[in-house]
Amino acid sequence: MRAVVQRVTQANCKVDGNVTGQIGSGLLVLLGVAPADTPETARNLAAKLVKLRIFNDESGKMNRSLADIGGAVLSISQFTLLADTSRGNRPSFIGAAPPDQGRALYGEFDAALRELGVDVAEGVFGAYMVISLTNDGPVTLTLDVD
Repeated sequence: MRAVVQRVTQANCKVDGNVTGQIGSGLLVLLGVAPADTPETARNLAAKLVKLRIFNDESGKMNRSLADIGGAVLSISQFTLLADTSRGNRPSFIGAAPPDQGRALYGEFDAALRELGVDVAEGVFGAYMVISLTNDGPVTLTLDVD
């Protein structure tokens, strides 16, 4: 499972011009699911994400977590994160989980975040989405969980 995590002051997702999810301060999470991923992988990534200290404290140091600030997550499924671009000019997506598995584990990840007390807004799995955000910092990280 791979996640690109961006600290944001606001973010939203639109499908066909309609907002499907939006947040204020928190994290935009682009989530890619691999064939070897399991519900445990999704829960582990959610737990790490909630505790990741990437928000500023009173001294301006990245010392606070999503849980500490009461931030939200905009969760977006993105199979292209698992693209193989090592050969040729056209990416291969065989490293991404099949759609049924991806949808289930994307849901598992979002459910795990909610169980940890995080407000979660979502995109629409498999849809063409337009994501808008204001990156805060900017702070952008890639998390890989096996």
